[in-house]
Amino acid sequence: MSNFILKHAGMCLALCLLHSPACAQDVQGAYVSIELNAVQQVEASCRVSFLVQNGHDFDIDQAVYEAVLFDVEGRVDRLTLFDFGALPAARPRVRQFVIPGLSCGSLGRLLINGAQTCTGTNVPVDACGKDLDLRSRTDVEVLG
Repeated sequence: MSNFILKHAGMCLALCLLHSPACAQDVQGAYVSIELNAVQQVEASCRVSFLVQNGHDFDIDQAVYEAVLFDVEGRVDRLTLFDFGALPAARPRVRQFVIPGLSCGSLGRLLINGAQTCTGTNVPVDACGKDLDLRSRTDVEVLG
């Protein structure tokens, strides 16, 4: 009988750990994460949507990144700035940008060239660029 209780107690403990809030969510490190979440053609423009999260324990008042857009053949189409605005600590934000004169189908890669602006109270100079985590949920590759 005691083996039965121990076996089931262990299973119960494992289930509790799996369903605890700490285990249920991914814990982000102290860096900024940028995910290209969607691209959508809007008339003669391409709307790009990003999911951004500041994993630091401090707010970033303004984060502006320089981006290079490449066509599907690997040629530079344009350089642009994406102003992600305020990024509160540990809070995801969605930011959208409309790129005029760009067909989403011709966008092959997006290179985050670096942070042009990264400001806030007690924000270290490399807070927006160090260990930057880049991802894409689209066919467009994101590099950094």
